[in-house]
Amino acid sequence: MATLAAQLAATHQGVIDNAPAPIYAAIKESIDGIKSTFDKSAAIQAGTTLPSFKLPNALGQEVTSESLLAKGPILITFYRGDWCPFCNLALRSLQTHLDAFKAKGVTVVAISPELPNTSLTTTEKNELKFEVLSDVGNKFARQLGIVWDQPQVVQTVLDAFSVDLKARNGDDSRAVPVPTTLLVDAKGVVRNVHTDPDYMQRLEPTTALEWADAL
Repeated sequence: MATLAAQLAATHQGVIDNAPAPIYAAIKESIDGIKSTFDKSAAIQAGTTLPSFKLPNALGQEVTSESLLAKGPILITFYRGDWCPFCNLALRSLQTHLDAFKAKGVTVVAISPELPNTSLTTTEKNELKFEVLSDVGNKFARQLGIVWDQPQVVQTVLDAFSVDLKARNGDDSRAVPVPTTLLVDAKGVVRNVHTDPDYMQRLEPTTALEWADAL
């Protein structure tokens, strides 16, 4: 099976080959902008305690950080939304490695700003067997310093692909989380962090499994 990086690169090439030039230019402009302005030092750091959260899952049931930590370490991945092909590849890759995480006692959780009904679609489409939680308004992500308030130029891209963020997220903003993955130990301490303002790049699940080995 191809690595996640290889799958992401192939998808990126597909965008280059198939997207109209003005659309790809807008995509590149937006990524270059966030890469130049995102302050990783302001994002949550390894060694800090994860703020507690209570978020609805795809069925609208509340899930708390305390209930997850009671089972042991948790791997949390933040993704932009079901509409993002790079996010879907990352989620499917985690699902492929889910048994390996379970064998290490790690609970996998994905979080996006999308409403629960959209999260349910994401879960079903990608055949996910782990919790997909809704951080409506990016309130939890903002606590972690990982929110991207996307610029106006992104609206051109969203319109081109018929993505209605207001319907999906329940608000008028274009805010999404910067793709971030955290490994949190059973005491609630963040042990590892991977965050990349280039949403076409993601953490390999095999790297996260190596993190888990070091707990």
